[in-house]
Order: sequence, then C-alpha cells, then structure tokens
Amino acid sequence: MSHLFKLRVYYEDTDLAGIVYYANYLKFIERARSEWVRELGIDQRRMKEEDGMVFAVRRIEADYLAPAHFDDELEVQTAPEAVTGARIVLKQDVLRDGEVLFSAQVTLVALNETGQPARLPANIRLQLH
Repeated sequence: MSHLFKLRVYYEDTDLAGIVYYANYLKFIERARSEWVRELGIDQRRMKEEDGMVFAVRRIEADYLAPAHFDDELEVQTAPEAVTGARIVLKQDVLRDGEVLFSAQVTLVALNETGQPARLPANIRLQLH
C-alpha cells in the first residue's frame, strides 16, 4: 500500500550551498502524508469537525543520506509499517532517480479535542491493515 508523491526542488527550498535545507525534507514528507491520507478517502477537516480528532506527529527518526539540489525532481514514497489502536508508523523515503536521499520513520497518533491521545477510528485502522 505504498503511495508516491512527486515534487520539484525550488530555489526557496535550498540553502546558500544550493542544496535542500535539511528542515525542508520534513515539509516534503508532510505534503506526501497529507496526499496519502486524502487518497485513502480520509477527510481530516471533517474528522476534526465531527469527531473532534486530529492526527499529530509523535516521533520522527530521520536519516539524511545524500543532498538534493535546486530543480531536482523528487519522489516521496510513503508506506505504513505498523498500525495499532492508537498509532500509525510510516516509512517515508525521498528519492531522486531511485536513489534514497532522505529516509524517515514517522509515528502518528490521534488526539482528541483536549489534545489527549485517542484511539484511531476503526474505519481508519481497517483501511491500513
């Protein structure tokens, strides 16, 4: 159940050395996660309004393996590694021409209206298994 998200590196994504600024990889994988959730048919706005629940990043473990440069075409691969009643663990890789430049393991949790951890809705757990 892997998801692919394509993007191009713009000038604003780079630092003085002309390579992607390290924090921008987190933005790239966030965009990919948002599109992955949307393609699963999960309406996050409605989930918040009707269920009072939102997703939040609990943990990220990241490895920067090689630099991306201005105008590179990149692809973010997103795949679930584990799903429990309260969390989703994703593997997200940023690639250029098949070479992994950045790799992250991202743990997502659900939070209720008061910001407390909550069980993932059953329909979402079922979609990910």
